[in-house]
Amino acid sequence: MIVIACNTASSVAFEDIKNQCPNVEIINVIDPVVNRIATNAYPTTVGIIGTKGTINSQVYSKKINALNKGIQVKSLATPLLAAMIEEGFFNDKISQAIVHNYLKDPALNDIKQLILACTHYPLIQTLIREFYTQEIDIIDSASQVAMHIQEVLKDKHLLSQLSPQHRFFVSDYTQSFEKSAKLFFGEDIHLEEVTSIH
Repeated sequence: MIVIACNTASSVAFEDIKNQCPNVEIINVIDPVVNRIATNAYPTTVGIIGTKGTINSQVYSKKINALNKGIQVKSLATPLLAAMIEEGFFNDKISQAIVHNYLKDPALNDIKQLILACTHYPLIQTLIREFYTQEIDIIDSASQVAMHIQEVLKDKHLLSQLSPQHRFFVSDYTQSFEKSAKLFFGEDIHLEEVTSIH
């Protein structure tokens, strides 16, 4: 199984990767979220925040509307957030100001649900929840994808009962990326650079 663990990469490369790897289960981070949203039987308004690449692709709105015409989709590119998180600025006054400035944009008025369409954004979910005084359903794409992967592995009888051994491979190693990867994983990890696949 290959998981394309990035919304932007999923929006532009999913079909190509599927075609290149026909015998491998390919999971993107968009479809599990779209399927959850589209099952809503009532008309609703969904907000989406993500990188410029993800938002400009309109992949969420196209896929949601293809499955459920009763859902209004409002999108907003939030380009500073991923860089802010990667540099370790989250859950402080600076990040709060940036997050709140984006969320008060009129483009997101009257939404009932908000899709965090970047796998970095769960780290600032607390700041996002603090902004909304009304009840709003915040959808963390990473959690949706993890549940979907578990279901696929169960269906194919591939879900391991062994304790996991983690190895992390990157195509371009940088210290700053290793630092941010440690934030996501919650413990000390080591990245191994791979320049070619044999």
